[in-house]
Amino acid sequence: MHTFHLPFGECTVTLQDVAFQLGLPVDGEAVSGCLGEFETYMEGGRPAWEWFRVLPADASEETVRIYAWAYIMMLLSTQLFGDKSANRVHIRWLPFVANLDDMGRYSWGSAALAWLYRCMCRVEEQKCD
Repeated sequence: MHTFHLPFGECTVTLQDVAFQLGLPVDGEAVSGCLGEFETYMEGGRPAWEWFRVLPADASEETVRIYAWAYIMMLLSTQLFGDKSANRVHIRWLPFVANLDDMGRYSWGSAALAWLYRCMCRVEEQKCD
C-alpha cells in the first residue's frame, strides 16, 4: 500500500478508485513487458509516428481504425501514462494497441495505478535528495 503525504494531508489511491473514477477495467491480462520486434507493430510498412494526421471525410474503415489507434495512443501517453515530455508516445504501448479488438482483455486500471505509484514515488524520492 502506498500512502503519500501531501501538503493537504495523506492520500492513498486504490485499484477501486481507479476503476470507479476512470472507468478502466481492473481484471484481465497484465499490461507489461518489453517491445521486442518493432517492425511487427508497423501498419502497412509505416511506423506509428506516421499514423497521426487529419481524418478525411471519406475515410475507409481501415483508415478509421488507424486513427482510432492514434487516438488511443494519445490517450495512453497523455492521460493515463503521461510523462514530463507531454508530447511523445512511448513505443512500449504498441503491443497493447496492435489489435483494437484485444484491448479489452488487459487490466488497464492496474497499469494506470502502477504508473501513478511509480511517478509519485519518483517525486517523493527527489524531495529526499
